[in-house]
Formats: sequence, structure tokens, C-alpha cells
Amino acid sequence: MYKTIIRPLLFLFKPETIHNIVFLKLKVAAVVPGIPALIRACFKVSDKSLERVVFGITFPSPIGLAAGLDKDAEVSDMFGNMGFGFVEIGTVTPRPQPGNDRPRLFRLKKDKALINRMGFNNKGVDFAVSKLKQRRTNVIIGGNIGKNKTTPNDKAIDDYLICLKGLYNYVDYFVVNVSSPNTPNLRELQEKEPLKQLLSRLKDEMQKHNQKKPILLKIAPDLNNSQLDDVIEIVTETGIDGIVATNTTIERNGLSYPKEHVDALGAGGLSGQPLRKRSTEIIKYIAEKSGGRIPIIGVGGILSEEDAIEKLDAGASLVQLYTGFIYEGPWLVKRINKKLISR
Repeated sequence: MYKTIIRPLLFLFKPETIHNIVFLKLKVAAVVPGIPALIRACFKVSDKSLERVVFGITFPSPIGLAAGLDKDAEVSDMFGNMGFGFVEIGTVTPRPQPGNDRPRLFRLKKDKALINRMGFNNKGVDFAVSKLKQRRTNVIIGGNIGKNKTTPNDKAIDDYLICLKGLYNYVDYFVVNVSSPNTPNLRELQEKEPLKQLLSRLKDEMQKHNQKKPILLKIAPDLNNSQLDDVIEIVTETGIDGIVATNTTIERNGLSYPKEHVDALGAGGLSGQPLRKRSTEIIKYIAEKSGGRIPIIGVGGILSEEDAIEKLDAGASLVQLYTGFIYEGPWLVKRINKKLISR
């Protein structure tokens, strides 16, 4: 029903327009008596076999929602009701920012893909905290944190520290985003020395708290093996808790559309089905090179039960959906969970 009726109706609207409409409806539905329970009954699958203990947290399901959809933590409860075992909010920055100019989100329907250059549009860390304080469920929350566009890279650590301190009491784990292609010069922070400094400072800050919360690093799919080796070394040296692999790609390989059409859409990160293979390759490389010692959240191109299992078999402890959720709907979460139970 979703792919034959609901999705065609949703896709009549521009991507960002329908995103805003759907979020408005979810916010209303969240406070209507009986609706959250009905959604849980339709989509949520509970079974002991789905539980995963990763970096000290017990996840009721290994299927999570990736950062980028619920940027401001406005409907995390509803995504939990849809069957996600955890929800990653953000990317959150210290100050509100509008992001890049519109249009900045594009569908490549034949490839089940998206191109986005949103640019960390969000309402800032204080707004996210205000929403997290209103949560009605205990869904596990990850806080994906970044820097403001106007903050120079030599001051970036300050922005990440502000977000970590602000969100500390309200999220279960943190993800450091230095891999988005849509904030100028951000990916320079993935270089060895700046990255080591950033993660070390965040880890030092976390040591000041009685309750240590996991810190993960989100990496780009465009890193080569030498750069991945550096990432493994830095993660090991700094003692952070894991890796999210991967963010969107700046590559445009294997698309069904003419190059002229894709070029006309402009810059941005590509997500969805074309990213599946590369994301899985990186997961497998990190898992093998680290001897399985680094927990990995796998994300990129999961549009079926088989895609999710592929990433778990490659070495991911957990996986996340983003573009697949848009193309397949919440039924995808239910299908994956049921498939995992039957294995």
C-alpha cells in the first residue's frame, strides 16, 4: 500500500515540503489519545532475540533512524512507536542556522536515492534540549553534533563541546559529525591531527562526568583505505566508543540518470541505494582491520531486509535507515525486525 498509494501521493510534493507536512502531522498525532498506541500496534515488533548490547547500551532492536530526519528532536517518540530501536537526532549545532539555500533536497527515484545539501539546518542545541525534555517514551536517543557554518575550523572544538555539554543529560550516546559534505571545509576535520585533537577533547570532557556516555565518529564513504587506517588508529588511541559508517557521498557513480541531469541538481551528498555497496565495504574493512574491536553502526543504502542483514554480516552491530525509510516507509522497519527474528 505504501509504494502503490501513499508514496506516489507524497512524491507529488517537493521533498522538503512533504517532509515539513509529514512532521507537522506526526507532531499532532503524538498528542492525540490512542494514536501512538495504534502506531505501535501496527509497526512495533518486540522480541528478546532482537536485543543488542552495544557500547554498554541495551538496544531493543538493532534498527535505528539515522540523523538528518528528526534534526530538532521534535518527533523522536513517534519514530520509536514505528519500531525503531533507537533514534539519532541532529545534526545539532550550538546556534540555530537556516542551512543552505533552497532547493537543497532532490529525489532520484529510479535509483531510490536522494541528493541533499541541507547544510546542518537546525534550531540549535537549546531548542533540541527543550524538545527532549518533553519526551513521553524511553526510546534510545543518539545526539549527532556538529559545528556552525560560521565557526572557523580552528574554533570547531568549542562548538562540539557546547553541544556535548548541552545534550549530555538528554541523550544516550553522541555522534561526532565531521563528514557531511554540505558545510564548507567541515571534512578537513577528518584529517588525522585535527580529528585526533577533537576526539581527545570530547573524550576528556566526558571523563568529567560520573556517567560516561558513548562517543562515536561518523565517517564519509569517500575515504580511502589509508585514511580508514588513520581513523581506526585514532579511534583506538582516543578510546572513543565506535564508528558510524557512513555519511553521504560526493560521488555520482552508477546512477540511472544522464550526467547532465545529475550535474544540474548541483552539489550535495548522495544517499540511498547507490551508496549500499561502498558503505558495506567500509564496514567490512573496519571490522576486519580492527579485529572486531570497534563497534560499528552501519548506514547507507538499506532498502530491504537483505540490505540490513548484509551490513550486520559485514560487521555492523547496529544499522540505521534514512533514505530507505523514505522510499519504503515504516513497513521496512517491521520487515527487517521480523526477518531478524526468523534467522
